Amino acid sequence: MRPDGARYRYIDTAGGLETLGRKIAAAGRVAVDTEADSLHSYFEKVCLIQLTAEGENFVLDPLAGLELTGFFRLLAEKNLIFHGGDYDLRMLASGFGFRPRGEVFDTGIAARLLGYRKLGLAALAEELLGVVLGKGGQKFNWARRPLPEEKIVYAVNDTRYLEPLADILLDRLRESGREEWARESCRALVRETGRPKPDPDPDRVWRIKGLKDLSREELALVRALWHWREEEARRADIPPFKVLGNQPLIALALWLRRHPDLPVTRGPKLPRTCRGERLRKLSAAVAAARQLPPGRRPFHPERKPPPPRVPGENERYQLLRERVAETARRLGLPASVVAPQAALRAIARENPAGIAGMMEAGGLTSWQARLVAEGASWENRQPPEAVFRCRSDGGCL
Repeated sequence: MRPDGARYRYIDTAGGLETLGRKIAAAGRVAVDTEADSLHSYFEKVCLIQLTAEGENFVLDPLAGLELTGFFRLLAEKNLIFHGGDYDLRMLASGFGFRPRGEVFDTGIAARLLGYRKLGLAALAEELLGVVLGKGGQKFNWARRPLPEEKIVYAVNDTRYLEPLADILLDRLRESGREEWARESCRALVRETGRPKPDPDPDRVWRIKGLKDLSREELALVRALWHWREEEARRADIPPFKVLGNQPLIALALWLRRHPDLPVTRGPKLPRTCRGERLRKLSAAVAAARQLPPGRRPFHPERKPPPPRVPGENERYQLLRERVAETARRLGLPASVVAPQAALRAIARENPAGIAGMMEAGGLTSWQARLVAEGASWENRQPPEAVFRCRSDGGCL
């Protein structure tokens, strides 16, 4: 069944925002999604916020110049539903300082913990609700104004069905005894998305794919071209690939190394936009890279050697892998949902005692650590239940 036309209210005035605020305040929970312009601008921003509350759909325009502080303060106190909310929560945090204080329920996480193989919203809506959602908004420039009606409807459908979808998934989580798994995983999602991104390593940020066999001279040219491209993209507020793609950038660097006495304009064809001041700056960046003395050219980064194995680590790791695989098969889940391989390796290396130790060593939730503990009874280890006990809220003593 294809959905009929979605009714919605487009919010781009102070009066409309007041109406939305009253609706949000009265709602028990709110479904939320966002649209951003990452494919169309350098300074990525939230261009649309879709909300469904008590069966009513709203589309909030954050580019309309409204004062949104009070709205986000109100929204933060509500129970929220997302689907694949990692990106949405990060964008709302970076753009508006938004941090949920109510409970967040992510239907994507819930579906993964129930063993669904197709986790996209469209696939789940069709399987569980019999609704076929349209496509066509993934590459759209959501900063355009006015927005076409069909794109707004596409956006509305991202929250329109989240409440009934959440109800079905929540019932199935309860039937399977996995409700607390989902709630704890969603709390971990909120914590993780609220952490600021670390500063990029200046020696690695420019290292794009395809540099493995390049010489130091060629790497110096790639680095110079990358920084030129980044500055031009920032200046024009466009994605870097719209200045020059990665493969053309590498091809240009290789040509420049083979033709040290020729200007950049004699090389591979440049984009039409690379002229005037942009071309002048490109030529200056190339000249500076060519003049670098050999000692200042970049090296390929050395691969960090793996940490030395500790006694019994490999045996513990293999045992954990086998036990986790058995547990995952019994639960009808991929083994990576129970615990990623990197987590098992860390646990095998550190050999922690109890759930709390496994959580810290492997970066796991308590429910994941409890499942992993089924494989932790190697030699000279007490049964896990003799080492720890867990509260009903997921904390451990």
